[in-house]
Amino acid sequence: MKRSPNTTPSRTEPDASPKLAPGLASESTGPWRRSLRHPLLLLVVAGITSGIVAAIAGASGTATLLWAGTTIVALVPLTIAIARDLLRGRAGVDVIALLAMGGALLLGEQLAGSVVALMLVGGQTLEEYAGGRARRELSQLAERMPRFVRRREGGGIVSRPLESVIPGDLLLVRTGEVLPVDGLVTVQATLDESTLTGESRPVEHPPGEPVASGTVNIGPPFDLQATATAQASTYAGIVRLVREAQTSKAPFVRMADRYAMVFLPLTVTVATAAWAFSGDPVRALAVLVVATPCPLILAAPVALVSGISRAARRGVIVKGGGPLEALANARTLLVDKTGTLTAGTPSLREIEVFGRGSGDELLRMAASLEQVSPHTFAAPITRAAEDRGLTLSFPTDSSEKPGTGVRGTVDGTEVRLGSATWALPEDTDRNWLAGVRRRASSDGSSTVFVGVENGPQGVLIMEDPVRPDARSTLESLRSMGIRRIVMLTGDDAEVARIVGESVGTDEVLAECSPEEKVRAITREGLISPTLMVGDGINDAPALAAAGVGIALGARGLTAHSEAADVVITVDRLDRVSDAIRIARRAKGIALQSVIAGMGMSGAAMVAAAAGLLTPLAGALLQEAIDVAVILNALRALGDGRQGGAK
Repeated sequence: MKRSPNTTPSRTEPDASPKLAPGLASESTGPWRRSLRHPLLLLVVAGITSGIVAAIAGASGTATLLWAGTTIVALVPLTIAIARDLLRGRAGVDVIALLAMGGALLLGEQLAGSVVALMLVGGQTLEEYAGGRARRELSQLAERMPRFVRRREGGGIVSRPLESVIPGDLLLVRTGEVLPVDGLVTVQATLDESTLTGESRPVEHPPGEPVASGTVNIGPPFDLQATATAQASTYAGIVRLVREAQTSKAPFVRMADRYAMVFLPLTVTVATAAWAFSGDPVRALAVLVVATPCPLILAAPVALVSGISRAARRGVIVKGGGPLEALANARTLLVDKTGTLTAGTPSLREIEVFGRGSGDELLRMAASLEQVSPHTFAAPITRAAEDRGLTLSFPTDSSEKPGTGVRGTVDGTEVRLGSATWALPEDTDRNWLAGVRRRASSDGSSTVFVGVENGPQGVLIMEDPVRPDARSTLESLRSMGIRRIVMLTGDDAEVARIVGESVGTDEVLAECSPEEKVRAITREGLISPTLMVGDGINDAPALAAAGVGIALGARGLTAHSEAADVVITVDRLDRVSDAIRIARRAKGIALQSVIAGMGMSGAAMVAAAAGLLTPLAGALLQEAIDVAVILNALRALGDGRQGGAK
């Protein structure tokens, strides 16, 4: 029943969010399979069963016709799909299935042919089921978001569509409900943030603290003051990233397609040799049967998607199998400093003015300009000015050069913030600059130089402590095979050196522009596969240039998140090591499944060539092999630890 918008709802409207696209099957699994797989499976099972009943009843001719018809039911759409692939220049192991079923019809092995049909369609259905299980956590992300909110209007509470929320709205969040948008809690709130962080412990938030959409209220009802629309909120960004995560085809799966081009002629060669040496074409048919379908194609996508699903439970969104493989292969880590190795919660420690002017005026002009900047230091500078009771003006004509600084007009005067060369006049006293940098670097603080046209010049000294887990995370990454760690930063060289030494990097590249970061990543990439971790918009080019880019997206899913291959949705650097561990486990399981499956298939081919397996027995054996490798691939859903801790 449709509710009137003017009535107070008694419960949250049911979720009507669209489900995520499956995105698991490779291109060779064409539309016919996705649309006809289940009806085909029913037809094949019915055909085989009816044939067996007819054979038991003594109607062998009817049984043969039923089995032949069953084979043809699967053979016709398969032939069409393979013809389309061949026209596009692709050929996979499905050709072996076509040869096996066609050969079975020609050689009078109709029952074997129908079992191959069952094996083909049943294997694809099992793959679809396994992939669906692996994607469960990903799909649940999109499915759990509310479609309606309770908004306070005119002294009452009314139900409104989620899309109607704007910043400033006051929304009632009841016990057990999902927070619909990012906002500020108005009273003490207790939230379950496991969907975003993977941590099951409740988190307490004091009044006025920002909270993210997608978390669950497990305490008393409270009012949430919206700070973003639904589309601009954290959870919507995560759902978009998850959808991207299911659209790419992993290099490992593409490698499987290339391997199929070797396996196909090998199978045909073995089958031909078995026929030639024995003079029995049934042996050739048995070889084709046990090689259909290839476990390589089944195991790889299931294991990789299982790894993506496992990572999502830890607050790590991997945008597809390709990035997951790149993550597993990385050997060189390049990492940003501010907000990545440091806590990203800087505060203003000191203001120093060079020449005439006051510190408060310098801060007021700087904070006015920083209102439009997304830089990590913008919020603490603005907050420091507000704490001092300074009145800010809104800037005009502002522009930002990532990694260098921001400029704009405040009260008709040009203001520049950033590096000394960007913000200050060329004739600034070099001794003063050296002294400021020396004092700031003594404890790892950062400097933001401020230049006001015909006004005060000076520097804001910002404190941003190193993350407590930074050193342990880098040590953990080294134990996982990361051989070289380089810190890239636009900050002062001496400050960067102190931070680099404290966390244990191999090299520090300071005062880098975004272009210089990209060049550094390109150089490192010539030596070994690279991994870049950053948290700011100015890191976007570097994240895109690296073999795999990881964005710490807890402070907003902006340009750097879009450029990255992996997004960590929580403010936890240690999730980088979690991501690599999960990626390597998933790839290892995929390889294990492939090697084991191919080994068993190879042994079965030899047995069939020697006449030890009939076509029917070979078909049943190959079905067991396929089931085994898919079940093994699903182990990537776990973490490999005893007890399966989340």
